[in-house]
Amino acid sequence: MKNIGILALQGDFAKHADVIQQLSHTPVQIRIPEMLEKIDALIIPGGESTTLQKLFTLHNFDRALRDFAQKKPIMGTCAGLILLAKNADRLERPPLGLIDIDALRNAYGRQKESFFDHITITLNGTADKYQGVFIRAPKITRLGVSVKILARHGQDAVMAASNRILVCTFHPELTDDTRIHHYFVQTYLSL
Repeated sequence: MKNIGILALQGDFAKHADVIQQLSHTPVQIRIPEMLEKIDALIIPGGESTTLQKLFTLHNFDRALRDFAQKKPIMGTCAGLILLAKNADRLERPPLGLIDIDALRNAYGRQKESFFDHITITLNGTADKYQGVFIRAPKITRLGVSVKILARHGQDAVMAASNRILVCTFHPELTDDTRIHHYFVQTYLSL
């Protein structure tokens, strides 16, 4: 059993915690950087990326998250992806730059344009369908050469990974399908 941190500053961190508990691991709600020392991996949930970025500054998370990523895995969903990206539009300052992607915020539109649709995920070499939940979702507009695409919605990359970082433009915690969280824990905690 592993301790999986969920950044609990904003967003639906409780849903991620529920999934981690279903997978028989211990969810730990992370509210200050010092708590990162007690976990084996971290999930940065969705929320509002500019607000999260301000909270990162307020609580001194930027450096702590960069240091954490040197040794342990991080998964970011929706706003979490934006904050982990190398570049993102309309942020007050650059994101953390922990995965070599560019993100376009709210690429599908505002809250009322949110939608559910099937995506194709490829985990462990097998392609399969998955119900994607896109809420004010970003788009990945550029992928670095070291970044592997793990899921697509049409032609768009919606899940990608590089080194210890896994990102999704959608919200896997809002479905009953635990495959993505399971993949994150199983794959990245063995690195």
